[in-house]
Amino acid sequence: MSPLEAQVRQADALLNLYPTQDTKPLPLWPTSPRGTWQQGFDVHYSRISLGRAPSQPPLSATPSATHQSFGSPRIGHLWNSRGAASYHGSSYFGHQSAASLVQIESPELPTGMNGIHANTASRSRPPDNLVHHGGKEPYAHIWELVGCLPRRKTVVDHLVNRFFDELNPVYDSVHKETFQVSYDAFWDRKWGDDDLTAVDLRWLALLFMMLAFAELLDCPLDTTVDGQRACEESSVQFFWASRKAIVLAPTISGESPDLVRAGILVSRYLIFFGRKTESWLTSSFAIRMAQAQGMHLDGESWRLPPKVLETRRRLWCILFSLDRSLSLTTGRPYTINSKHCMLMKIRNIWIDDMSNEEAAEAIEKPLSDPTRTIYYSYQQRMSTILGDIHDDCFSLEPTTTSYSTYEKVLQLDRVLLDWADSLPPYFRIEQTDTSLDATHPFLSWQRMYLHSLYHFARVTLHRSYVLLESITGRFQYSRDACISSACADLRLKLTFRPTSMADRLKAGGAMHNLFNSALVLGVIAVRDPHSLRTRGILEDLAAYCEKQRADIWVKQFALAEVKVIELCIATARKTSREGQPHNLYHQQVEPVGRSSEEFPTFQRTGPFPQSSTLTGPSSGEMGGTVLGMASARTQMGVSTAAQNSLPGIEHAGNGVDQGETWLDSWFGPTRNFPEPLDFQFWEDLVGTLDSR
Repeated sequence: MSPLEAQVRQADALLNLYPTQDTKPLPLWPTSPRGTWQQGFDVHYSRISLGRAPSQPPLSATPSATHQSFGSPRIGHLWNSRGAASYHGSSYFGHQSAASLVQIESPELPTGMNGIHANTASRSRPPDNLVHHGGKEPYAHIWELVGCLPRRKTVVDHLVNRFFDELNPVYDSVHKETFQVSYDAFWDRKWGDDDLTAVDLRWLALLFMMLAFAELLDCPLDTTVDGQRACEESSVQFFWASRKAIVLAPTISGESPDLVRAGILVSRYLIFFGRKTESWLTSSFAIRMAQAQGMHLDGESWRLPPKVLETRRRLWCILFSLDRSLSLTTGRPYTINSKHCMLMKIRNIWIDDMSNEEAAEAIEKPLSDPTRTIYYSYQQRMSTILGDIHDDCFSLEPTTTSYSTYEKVLQLDRVLLDWADSLPPYFRIEQTDTSLDATHPFLSWQRMYLHSLYHFARVTLHRSYVLLESITGRFQYSRDACISSACADLRLKLTFRPTSMADRLKAGGAMHNLFNSALVLGVIAVRDPHSLRTRGILEDLAAYCEKQRADIWVKQFALAEVKVIELCIATARKTSREGQPHNLYHQQVEPVGRSSEEFPTFQRTGPFPQSSTLTGPSSGEMGGTVLGMASARTQMGVSTAAQNSLPGIEHAGNGVDQGETWLDSWFGPTRNFPEPLDFQFWEDLVGTLDSR
């Protein structure tokens, strides 16, 4: 038998068993030419064996979603691909895996479009069939992107410094030391050199997003409308340049944490401008880039350096939160499958400013001495709860008002309450301890993010039961919980007073920018205009609308919501003034309230093209639930004949499909929360609510 045949048979045997390999240790983090830890993560290693050496103590971490322990051979491998870390699970069998099985060097196969390879050192004129129809060579796009930067380096320096000083301490998106090394290398490159490796598109995409935010930071808070528009237009130019670089980068280079960071900033930028559905798309791309680098697995078993390990954990927690919250907000499926991921072992430690030696010896701080990372522990737990709410309450299977279904809702509510009880004093929902805010300025923003997440989760969980009737008051708990969290969220919005553009951008990342609790309160007020607390709700809603209309930075999406809220206010006050309408479920209550007010309406443009008028509701602004109407009415003791004679059951008009009732429109089979932009639909819905 030849040596080659013996190697092939050995490979076949290994394929059947696929055990953890004990290979000679490789230098995992050799000093790179750039000399920083991050570049050590990106390049200069061929493979990291995930097998646990016999002398290594077992590493235990069993997330509920995975039930896998660290050190398992099923975790997968990190390989070197095109100069960057590339993750493949245990099912992977490609050229790199085959090379390791037969103990030969792994080849670096060219990938990407024909004629574009990672190891191409210089531009050469491609064949005519590779030239785009516009006459541009593929790499001409790189130089176009470089041309999008300001001519003077001092301008870029100013914008980058503003981002690091005012946003990054809260956003936690960019590692300054690593970024500065790439930044200096970019500006020190030889001008006119055609070397394609001189410009890293992955890093350039991140730079553009930092400039996009910094342009907004550079705009005074009290600027004129024209000044605001000019600032936003400059910012959007950098935003589009980043989007283009993100699309091109994977074709030319390997995966990189910089692409993940850029994707996170793109999603946050879109959230700030109220473009939820687009941010859902961009966050999914960032998640895929992170998974391609194995960030969905805690890197402790890979023996990653502490600084790299902590950075990867934080980036994944940010993506996990974006995925769960945006999916629940838009009513769309989430991207991260918990069965294939691990919960990160977040530690209360901040080592980004330490050297590698200091980071390796750093000790975790007690909970009473918070660092910026402790926030991610509670954010990760809340993201898991949001996923459970999405799965149990808004899946494809129709949900009914049965006892078991509502008990599941109450169980999830108890999980939310337990999460709130577990918060340390400086994050507490009620009676918050703010004594550390002066020395830890990041705490106030992290507290806002956690509180808005909590209120969003509770409102979404209970909103489906707010309008349902029960002769025993079975759903009163949901009604009270929904109103309580919606009022608390509205209080956050009314009491927030930004003192700078940085404050506005930081607040734009909170969950209350993705759902409108005021809209929920407006519908509740229309449904029950004679309640003792409705008058107070209407007063606060009117104040909220006044504040929104006076703000020049409010975008068209928020103004559309204001218009609907004003419709709810006017309808509730009109009903309260005219007296109690005929209703089978309410006793006579003395009407209270003030006369309805007329609110002026006007349009204000933003940096993005305005959407055309919608003709129907979009997918799930806040999520929804399919509820069995026949079952609900039977539980209320209303016969089928009486159902057909109930006021408001007739067809609502053009905004509601024929054959649907007003409540079916609210909890319909598509589980839609109607977009405020579809004002005709809201007029019909509010009208039918008022008629009931």
